[in-house]
Amino acid sequence: MKNNSPRKSSARETGPRFTPRATPAPYHRWGPDPDPQSVQQMEHACQLPVAVAGALMPDAHTGYGLPIGGVLATRNTVIPYAVGMDIACRMKLSVLDLPVADLRNRRDALTRTLETATCFGVGAGFSPAKDHPVMHEDWSFSPVTRECRDKAAHQLGSSGSGNHFVEFGTLTLEQDDLGLKAGTYSALLSHGGSRGTGGQVATRYSALAMKLHPELPRELAQLAWLDLDRDTGREYWQAMELMGRYAAANHQLIHRDVVRLLGANVLLDIENHHNFAWRENHFGRDVIVHRKGATPAGRGITGIIPGSMATPGYVVRGKGCPESLNSASHGAGRRMSRKAARKTYTWNDGRRFLNAHDVVLISAGLDEVPMAYKDIETVMAAQRDLVDIIARFDPKLVKMAPDGHPPED
Repeated sequence: MKNNSPRKSSARETGPRFTPRATPAPYHRWGPDPDPQSVQQMEHACQLPVAVAGALMPDAHTGYGLPIGGVLATRNTVIPYAVGMDIACRMKLSVLDLPVADLRNRRDALTRTLETATCFGVGAGFSPAKDHPVMHEDWSFSPVTRECRDKAAHQLGSSGSGNHFVEFGTLTLEQDDLGLKAGTYSALLSHGGSRGTGGQVATRYSALAMKLHPELPRELAQLAWLDLDRDTGREYWQAMELMGRYAAANHQLIHRDVVRLLGANVLLDIENHHNFAWRENHFGRDVIVHRKGATPAGRGITGIIPGSMATPGYVVRGKGCPESLNSASHGAGRRMSRKAARKTYTWNDGRRFLNAHDVVLISAGLDEVPMAYKDIETVMAAQRDLVDIIARFDPKLVKMAPDGHPPED
């Protein structure tokens, strides 16, 4: 019978030996027909000696080390690849006082606004650079943040590539909530992270973690961890938190400039992030919770779970489910790889889908067509015990990186 458990030693037979947990850490999963590779990655993560508990969200798909949609609690350690390459990627929603009719009647003006307020693509940025207090913080504590500070300044307020977007749409509340009356409103929604600098932080510290743990077998190598009682772990944690503030600054500037250019006012502001690690208490013990493509969903916590460029997203309120480590999905999740999407669909297919859903696309890559994603309604139904739906967001005017840009997500 085939044995799928991790090997107990690496190819370096003279080095330290890997000893997995005697019993894998427990984990729960949500959603029908989970991606087998994601399940395998989660099961491997639960073999780590530092693992405490895990969860697999209904949007899960394969990632580096930990699957996207994977949640993992560890003991006083942080796993850079379990945080993710785009550190602190986040969602931000601004409800505006613009008439809903403007989404159609002022489409050209709204398009120009998006194209002025932010920019897309690998290396995209602004000259002269925009300013924000985050750029006046200490970036010298780590070689990678010190070396990338100028790049970060140039890319401040930009949106990157891959599945990152900025879009106008409608937000519908069926009943009074969030300080708003029931009704339909104009809204701005953005998705993006810490850009090239966050990727460099992830690359550097993932490599350091793997160097520190040569005993890990090949299938677990990308789950190498850093001890938070050691300088390297503390340095990564400080860099991760800086990238969190930097990612938030990107969204703040995009929304600020859109609102200013339109002469609008903000009625409601909501944001949440994923691809991060938090110090939390679960099951009576202090742990580090990694949410790689998973939304914090503690009891009463408000968040945003988007669909695709032409399917709804939802504003949700967390229920604080212990088995999910207070987490929910961060979106619909891909149902096929980018390569498969390009082989399967054409832009004619994409345009038919967009037209049927009354969505205008300014730019995007073919690998981001809505059909490449799981059904958001199925994903939401699978996590009814994790979140309550408060409002529905329907995209109407969408901008992403033009075709030909490799992903940063």
